Amino acid sequence: MADEKEKTESSIADAALAARPRVGRGLVIAFVATIVMIETAMFFLMVPSAEEVSALAEANLIQSVQDGEQEAEKQESDENEVKEIPLGQFGETFSPIDTEREYRIELSLYGLIRSKNAESVELEFEEKQGRLRHAIRMKIRTSALTELQENQLGLLERRILTTCNHLLDRDYLLGVGFHDYQLIQE
Repeated sequence: MADEKEKTESSIADAALAARPRVGRGLVIAFVATIVMIETAMFFLMVPSAEEVSALAEANLIQSVQDGEQEAEKQESDENEVKEIPLGQFGETFSPIDTEREYRIELSLYGLIRSKNAESVELEFEEKQGRLRHAIRMKIRTSALTELQENQLGLLERRILTTCNHLLDRDYLLGVGFHDYQLIQE
C-alpha cells in the first residue's frame, strides 16, 4: 500500500507539475493577447487618420506662410522707414545778388533718408563732408533775397536737396528741412 500511496502522490505531483506549465503558458498567451488588443485599440482611437494628418499639415503650412509674409512686410516697412540725419549748422554773412545790404543767415539743416541706407549714407557723408558743406554754402550765398525770405523756403530746400543728391553716389536724400532758420539784416 505504501507503494500505491507513493505512486498516487507522485502521479498527483506530476499532474500538478504538468498542469502548471499549461496554466503558465495560458496566462502568458492571455497577457500578450490583451496587450495586443489594447495597442490595437489605442492605434485606432489615438492615431489620427491620413485625412486628419494632411489637414493638420496644411494648416501648419498656411500658418508658416502667413508668418513669413508678416515678417517680410515688417522687415520691408522697417527698411523703408524714413530716418532723419543732421546735415550740419550753417552761419553765413553775405550780400544777396539783388541788394547791397549785408545779411546773416543761421540755419540747422537735416536730411531724410531710408533706414536701409543709413550706413552707406553715413560713410559717404564722412567721405564728402567738405564738398557737401561747400555746396550748401554756395547755394545759400547765391540765393536771391526773396528765396531766403519765403515762409516755406521750398525753393531753397529743393536746391539744397538737388545739390546734395548730385554729390552723393545715389539719390539717398528724400528731402531736407530746417531745424532752425534765421535771416538777420546787418
